[in-house]
Amino acid sequence: MNDLLQLEVLDLEVQVLTGIYSEETHLPQPLRISVIVDLDVGECFSPDSPLSMSKNYMDLKRAATTALPNTHFVLVEAVADHIIDTLMIPDPRVARVEVRIVKLAIAEDRESIGIRRVRYRK
Repeated sequence: MNDLLQLEVLDLEVQVLTGIYSEETHLPQPLRISVIVDLDVGECFSPDSPLSMSKNYMDLKRAATTALPNTHFVLVEAVADHIIDTLMIPDPRVARVEVRIVKLAIAEDRESIGIRRVRYRK
């Protein structure tokens, strides 16, 4: 088993058009999205290691923000799958992606109501 590097971007607040109820289907709703990526790295990092040995954190942020299409997602699970595909498909070093989505519009008293989706590379 190779060493893994875990990258994370946590608690991004993103407006996404998602939902199944009529009041949810015409306006974006706020989601709190966190992304954790396990990157398969075969060697240790040195002080002069180039960025190409790792992955740019901004790739994680873009996958959860600007890379989301401007379309209606019925389920937040589909939002998570889109983020996962955006990170896994172009980079074979991505061994695992975890996406956590909290639906802020339905949370009360600091609750975290949402999903956690995890996919492993096969």
